[in-house]
Amino acid sequence: MTLDGFIERWSRGWRGPALAALIAFLAGLPGVFAVPPLDRDESRFAQATAQMLETGDFVVIRFQDEPRFKKPVGIYWMQAGSVALLSQSEARDIWAYRIPSLLGAMLAAAACAWGAAVFFGGPTGLLAGGLFASTLLLSSEAFIAKTDAVLAGTTTLALAALGRIYAGSLNGAPAGRLTRLLFWLGLSVAVLVKGPVGLMVVALTAATLWIWDRKAPWLKRLGWSWGLILFAAVIGPWAWAVTVATDGGFWSAAVVGDLAPKLAGGQESHGAPPGYHTLATPLLFFPAALLLPAALVFGWRNRAEPGVRFALAWLVPAFLVFELTPTKLVHYTLPTYGALAWLAAAALRETLGGRVRWAGAGLSALVGLLLAVGVGYLMAEYGDASDLPAALVTGALLAAAGLAGAYLLMRGQAATALVTACGLGILGHTALAAAFAPRLEPLWISQRTEHALAAARLLPRQGIAPAPVAVAGYAEPSLVFALGTPTDLGGPDQAAEALADNRPAVVESREQKAFDAAIKARGLKPRQIGEVSGLDYSNGDETTLRIYAPPPTPPEAAP
Repeated sequence: MTLDGFIERWSRGWRGPALAALIAFLAGLPGVFAVPPLDRDESRFAQATAQMLETGDFVVIRFQDEPRFKKPVGIYWMQAGSVALLSQSEARDIWAYRIPSLLGAMLAAAACAWGAAVFFGGPTGLLAGGLFASTLLLSSEAFIAKTDAVLAGTTTLALAALGRIYAGSLNGAPAGRLTRLLFWLGLSVAVLVKGPVGLMVVALTAATLWIWDRKAPWLKRLGWSWGLILFAAVIGPWAWAVTVATDGGFWSAAVVGDLAPKLAGGQESHGAPPGYHTLATPLLFFPAALLLPAALVFGWRNRAEPGVRFALAWLVPAFLVFELTPTKLVHYTLPTYGALAWLAAAALRETLGGRVRWAGAGLSALVGLLLAVGVGYLMAEYGDASDLPAALVTGALLAAAGLAGAYLLMRGQAATALVTACGLGILGHTALAAAFAPRLEPLWISQRTEHALAAARLLPRQGIAPAPVAVAGYAEPSLVFALGTPTDLGGPDQAAEALADNRPAVVESREQKAFDAAIKARGLKPRQIGEVSGLDYSNGDETTLRIYAPPPTPPEAAP
C-alpha cells in the first residue's frame, strides 16, 4: 500500500482523529514514566495535588502551608482523580500525576484532525493531527504534570468545534448539537484549567472572523442559552466555594499577584522582547518545521478559503498577543499550534515551489543539527562514559529527522518527507526522554537525595525515621514532593534541631559553616551518610547537598 493509500484509508470517519491521538500517545508516553519530577512548576502542581488527597480539601490549593492562588482548580482535580485511580499520594509516583497531560495531548491531536477534516478533507486532517502530535512542544508537555497540554487539548477542541460550526454556516449543513456541546465543554474546561487563556484564544478567533467576513450569523448557532448554563455549571461551583473559603483572596492573588505582573513586565525573570516566540517556533514545531515556510506561503495565497481564513484567525491574533505580552515562556503559544498544523498539512495539497522547498529543507536540517549539538553539549557537561551510547542514538535520530526530511523535501516528496521526519523525530524524542535525559545524574539532585535517604532507611514514608526531614539551603519543589508535605525548608538551626530530635537533615554546602556551628553548640555528632552534587537547573547554581543521619542512640545500661 502506498503512503497516499494508507493515509486515505486511515483518515476516514473517526479513524483520523483516533490515529492522531495514538501518535500523541506514543510520542508522550516514554517521558511519562522515565523523566524524574521537574522543577519548578511540575513539582509544585504535583505537590499541591498530593496535599489535596492528603487533606481532603479540594477547594483551596496549597503548597505546604502557602496558598497557591495562581491557577484554577481544574488540573489539580484531574491529577487527583488520576492518582486516586492509579496510585496513592504517599507513593509519590510522578507518572500518575502526568496522565492528564498525556490525555490532553491526545485530545489536542485528535481535535486538530477532526477540525481540519471538515475544511480540507480527512487525509489532510490526519496529517495535521499527526504532525501536531509529533512536535517537540506538544510531545514534551504531554509528560509534564501541569496545565499546558490539557489547555492545548481543550482549547483545540473548542476551536475545532467552532470551525465545524463556521463551516456549516457556509455550506448550508449546520453543525449538530454534539458539536456545539463539545465547543462549550472544551471552552469551560479550558477556563477551569487555566483561567482566561483559552477563552482569549477562542474569543479572538471569533472576533477576527466577524471582522474579516463583516458578518457572523454562525455566532447565533452556538447554543448560547444552554451553553452558558453549562459553562456556569462547570466553573461556578468551585468559583463560589473558593471565594467563600478564601474570603475573595484567591481572585485578588490570581489577578493582582499573577496575571497583572505578567502583563506589566517579565514575571519571575521570564521577560523577553517581541519576536521570542517566532524565533522559537522552528525548534518547538520540529520535526514539522520543514513545512513552516510552506504553511506561511499557503496561508497568504489561500486566505480567501474558509478553512485557511479560520486557521489564520485562530493563529495570528493570539500569537501576536503572546508576542506582545512581556512575560514569555516557550509553552505559551501551544494553543495556537493546531492552526499552524492545519496550514502546514493543507500546504501539501499543492506542489511546493523551489524557494519554499529550499527554505523548509534548510530550516529542517538546521534545527535537527542544532538539537544533535544540544545533546552533545549535555553529554559533555553532565554525562559520563556510560551515557555515550544513549547520547549517540539520541543525537543521530534527531539529526536524521531534520536531514532526512530536508532531503526528501528537496526531491519533491513533501508528504513522505513529513511522515519520515515526524517518525524519526518521535523516535529521537523517545530516546531523549526515556534513555538519555534520565541518565544525566547531575540534573536530578532531588531524586538522588531521595534515593540516598531511602537507601539509609531514613525516608519518612518508609515508616522508620520520623518526619519531617529538615532541609537547609535548598528549597526546590521536587525535593518537597519527594520527601513529603511536612518537609522542613528551614535554615542551619532547623537542620541541627532535626538531628537533635532524631530526624534526618539535608544541608546545602553554602550553609555548611553555619550548620557546623549549630551542631557544635548543641553537642551533636551526626553521621554524614551521603553527598549529592549537581546543577540546580532552575537557577543555574552548582549545588552540593550533604545528607545527615542523627547520631546513634547509645544502648541503655543493663540493670
